[in-house]
Amino acid sequence: MDRTGIFAGDDPFVIAREWLDEATKSEINDPNAMALATVDQDGLPNVRMVLLKEISADAFWFYTNYQSAKGRELEHSGRAALVLHWKSLRRQLRIRGNVTREDGAAADAYFASRSLKSRLGAWASHQSQPLESRGALMARVAKITAQKGTNPPRPDFWGGFRLEPVEMEFWADGAFRLHDRFVWRREGPENEWEIQRLNP
Repeated sequence: MDRTGIFAGDDPFVIAREWLDEATKSEINDPNAMALATVDQDGLPNVRMVLLKEISADAFWFYTNYQSAKGRELEHSGRAALVLHWKSLRRQLRIRGNVTREDGAAADAYFASRSLKSRLGAWASHQSQPLESRGALMARVAKITAQKGTNPPRPDFWGGFRLEPVEMEFWADGAFRLHDRFVWRREGPENEWEIQRLNP
């Protein structure tokens, strides 16, 4: 199979990190921004932009309020899809897989690395729930600041998710819309990847 250049390699997680590293040098804002797609209990799709925080050896990591719409939908279905699109590189990475909660040491460490205002905001926001006014939100932030001080712990309703892919598709723009696409598929993390080139 003619996987050379930006598609070369035997490990799709390594390729994904290489693409993200390149995008970090060329994207104006948030090279780690990704669209996260979930479905609700009725099967109706939902999608929103979130920030990818890590590509480990076997998963893609992000963090959120577990009581948010996305948190509830991820808990319900245990599956999700991601898209990273880097306009400056004319590349896209699509990922589908199984999602598990990460609310242990990794979540604690990431929460502690955030700015103080972001940590206090995580405590104050009832994410995805109706809000009467911005003033009410800011009043909650002030109250939480007085209660939690300068080193608030991670709330038990906030933490990480890790998506273990069963499918990853690497796409790069081609002349005359004859794009290059390679998809990596496997039944589960214990299985070997099968790689195919796809038509544009």
